[in-house]
Amino acid sequence: MDAVFKALADASRRELLDRLRGDNGLTLNKLCARLGQSGADMTRQAISKHLAILEEANLVVTIRRGREKLHYLNPVPIHEIAERWIGKFERSRLQALSDMKRALEAHDE
Repeated sequence: MDAVFKALADASRRELLDRLRGDNGLTLNKLCARLGQSGADMTRQAISKHLAILEEANLVVTIRRGREKLHYLNPVPIHEIAERWIGKFERSRLQALSDMKRALEAHDE
């Protein structure tokens, strides 16, 4: 999980993940073009380095299709973080809502 947190700590890498979330399966050229349209000042080399870090963290997976290398967002590590760090807080909130619902229903009867 350390690699995931390290990867997510950088705003440029989060921007890449956002781009892939919006349009999954992009080549490096298309990612560069999309980031250029958004005003992000990143060179092709910088994007490649960021993608390598995201791949190491398993946040991005690649598939070769002929000569193209397609990049896909892998949401599983982010889901695991949510389950471990956020999920336990969500469960207690849902339990509180359930308890309140039961109490209000009992009060109405």
